[in-house]
Amino acid sequence: MADYYPPVGFYFKVEFSGIETKMNDHQFQSVSGLSVDLETEEIAEGGENRFKHKIPVRTKFPNLILKRGMLMDSGVIEWCKEALLNYNFKPVDLTVSLLVKDADAITSGSGTPLQTWNIVHAYPVKWNVGDFNAEENKLVIETLELSYNYFKIV
Repeated sequence: MADYYPPVGFYFKVEFSGIETKMNDHQFQSVSGLSVDLETEEIAEGGENRFKHKIPVRTKFPNLILKRGMLMDSGVIEWCKEALLNYNFKPVDLTVSLLVKDADAITSGSGTPLQTWNIVHAYPVKWNVGDFNAEENKLVIETLELSYNYFKIV
């Protein structure tokens, strides 16, 4: 019998610091882009023709992509509009917390953070509202794409 069960990926929250958020601004349908790549540089050594040395150079973080059902009253979207439409960029830090339900969380509606990612110096680079189609019965999804410097795992 297994003693370890991997955590579920559907119970999480996103919190922005430095933005006046509204009631449901921490609820998102999906979060992607929490990854890091190591860039390398190849160096050829004179006399060694079998391979090139690969030297680590720097880390690279992709854009963070947040998706949710469209909100009519959102402080996060106002922050995005201010940046994308008025070129008034105010980078903020945010946290993505993977939550686990405990006995108290069932009654209170909150969970205990299992792991948290602190995203540093994020600003919006894209805001997208999903397509409207009278032949489909689906929610309007808005997508936020944020550029950031790096993240730390807490």
